[in-house]
Formats: sequence, C-alpha cells, structure tokens
Amino acid sequence: MKIAKGKMENAKWKILRFAICTLQFAIFLSGCVAFQVGGEIQGGRTALMYGDPKVALVHFQQVAALDPNYITNFTVFQEGVWTYVGRANYATGKLPEARQALEHALSRYEHDYLARLYLGLVLERQGERERGSKEVEVGLKGLGDWLVYIDQYTHQGRYWDPAKKIQSEIKRNLAMVSGREFNWRELGQNIEWIGKEIEQEIDRARKDESEDRLREGAGKEP
Repeated sequence: MKIAKGKMENAKWKILRFAICTLQFAIFLSGCVAFQVGGEIQGGRTALMYGDPKVALVHFQQVAALDPNYITNFTVFQEGVWTYVGRANYATGKLPEARQALEHALSRYEHDYLARLYLGLVLERQGERERGSKEVEVGLKGLGDWLVYIDQYTHQGRYWDPAKKIQSEIKRNLAMVSGREFNWRELGQNIEWIGKEIEQEIDRARKDESEDRLREGAGKEP
C-alpha cells in the first residue's frame, strides 16, 4: 500500500511539474509574440509615415495574423491593427481590401476615429458620397472631441497637439463637410495629413513626456 501511495504522489508531482512548465512556456511564448507585434507595428508605422505603404502593409498584416484584436497600447491614442491595415491598403489603391479592413476595425472598436475617416474616403471613391461624408463628419468630430478631452482632463494633454494645429485642421474640415458642396480631393489630402500628423504626434508626445519624467527624476535626486 505504501508503495502504491508513493507512486500516486510521484504521479501527482509529475503532473504538477508538467502543468507549471506548460504555463511557463505559454507565458514565454506570449512575451515573444508581444515583442514581435510591437516591432511589426513600429516598422509599419514608420513605413506608412514616410511614404512606403506596401512595406507598411506587410508589417500590419503580420500583426493582424499574430493578434487580430491588437489595439495600440504604447500611447493614450487608441488605434486598432485593422485600421492600420485599412490605411495601408487605401494608400496602395486597394479600395475593397481597405473597406473590409476598416469596417472590421470599427466592428471591434467603434471609437477608432481614423478608421472612420479613412472609411469615408474609401466610400467616396467607390461612389457612396453621402455615406462617405457622414463617416468623415463623425470621425472628425470624434477625433476633435477626443483631443479636447485629453487636453482638459488628463495629464497627457499637455503633450498632445500643444499648438492646436490638428484641432484647427479638424475644425476647418468639419466646416467644409457641413457645406453643401466641397472638394473631395482637397478633403482627402487634408485627412491624410491628419492621419500622418496623429502618428507623428504619438511619437512626439511620448518623447516629450519621457523627457519630462527624466527631468523630474533628476530634480528629486539628493
């Protein structure tokens, strides 16, 4: 009986060790995937900002395959991977693919304002101007309200759009869209500027906030 009991205890310990090893391996893999996703996102953002949407698309599609629910976690501004996929497809002229990705982005995160803006541009180019203008208007208003909110109610606000360039452009384009007739080509160029500026503002805000923290930390040293 003692031998049988000892064997049972050994078996339990083996199962427990296996479970622990499996959990550790899963955590390790999760960390590896998160690291890879972060690198792909940054590579895609750089390519998108500096005019290489085909390269950007490869990066973003890789992220979508690894983590289809990914939403930016390194900045207060939230943007989903499918928005990036849609924007890259739009920039390369792949309108059906862009529309599918952007609609998918909004089904996962309805406050993804850049997804709504770019979806409006896609719809216009596909002949759905009325719906396109509504999507653009909602996206501009949502993005403008978001900038006002973080400026007034969060500590990150002082780092975001301090000169109010983006907010001014949003207001100007809202006024344009609310008019009876407007130039879609000009509107498209303006929205592309807003999209690029938001991406650059993400990096500028992170840099400025990091530098402030370093200065504050240096000031506290004895």
